[in-house]
Amino acid sequence: MKIVFLTQYYPPETGAAQRRLSGLAARMVVRGHDVTVLTAMPSYPRGKIYPGYGGTVQREEIDGVKIIHTLIYPTQKADYVRRLTNYFSFMVSSSIVGALLLERPDYLIVESPPLFLGLTGFALSRLKRARMIFNVSDLWPESAVSLGILKRESLAYRLSQKLEEFCYRHAWLVTGQARGILDDISRRYPEVPTYFLSNGVDTARYDVHPGKAGGKGDCNVLYAGLHGLAQGLDQVVDAAAIVRESGGCRFLLIGDGPEKEALRDRALSLKLPNITFGDSLPSGEVPALVSSADIVLVTLKLYIPGAVPSKLYEAMAASRPVVLVADGEAADIVRTHRAGLVVKPGDTRELARSICLLRDQPELRREMGANGRRAAVEFFDSARIADHYIDHLEECRRP
Repeated sequence: MKIVFLTQYYPPETGAAQRRLSGLAARMVVRGHDVTVLTAMPSYPRGKIYPGYGGTVQREEIDGVKIIHTLIYPTQKADYVRRLTNYFSFMVSSSIVGALLLERPDYLIVESPPLFLGLTGFALSRLKRARMIFNVSDLWPESAVSLGILKRESLAYRLSQKLEEFCYRHAWLVTGQARGILDDISRRYPEVPTYFLSNGVDTARYDVHPGKAGGKGDCNVLYAGLHGLAQGLDQVVDAAAIVRESGGCRFLLIGDGPEKEALRDRALSLKLPNITFGDSLPSGEVPALVSSADIVLVTLKLYIPGAVPSKLYEAMAASRPVVLVADGEAADIVRTHRAGLVVKPGDTRELARSICLLRDQPELRREMGANGRRAAVEFFDSARIADHYIDHLEECRRP
């Protein structure tokens, strides 16, 4: 099969979508398929084009996957105008470059968000006579409403709803990373064909020698990922202030994003010696980082429909107990597999209490970590998930 991925986000950028899509693309190559990725010049989440990249078009090949990078307006600012400029610049450049350079694929897999990329995907799928698969990793515009970015009564929300419906109805298949996402889509558009393409983790990469996992010394509490609005990391800073009173915990926040500077300022204003901020690490270093922690934090600012952060699976695969700040499907996973503790978003005191509970019970940490590892291997291994998906596409392609 010839398969094209159309996505704004891809390595060398770091992030959930980047890891998931690159892993799936590499697996397709291993299975003998021809894979091309049409993506933007890497700039996320720094808001600057990465060194070694630039211009209008740049090609490279990673793990047998052919990659075409195109022009984008980079920004780290979250204001409406610059964010739209960022989205539309890639939408336009990928439309032109895709029309000129892409060979006809069997499948065109379009990653959303950004939702606008569905228009480019639709145009290219018609031009190249390919089946368009619309992959939904976050429900938009509903997530934007939850985060306060859009108001439900606004014109922008109504237009986004129309665009969402257009993308679903013109896709050959709609895939989603969470059951909640597909349940929502199927409820509103029962005639749209869907496929559950679960998020997951490369469990082999996380089968590394664990850290002290409850040995002597301070309890290391880790958050590794995007420092954005949706993550609500101000809850972690406030919890660190509460935990400081009883001591015994060191908080490490690794990553970049638009909220990082404000979080640093807040930690400084509270004079917190127990919290440290670090830069993003290459993906190859993440498994060892996660395994070095005693507790892994997975946080959301509030309930976001269908949101299951990928870092949850990584912590489970690394045998680390999780303190999850979220509701919905992610909370169900943690509770079902007894892989950690669940806190409702906004309950900072309960977050601090949960951290202290795990700090003081190393045996409970080990037990929950082992539970998470078993569940990750059995249910959330990305290679197994990818193989089932590739089997489905191969079967559908047969005459």
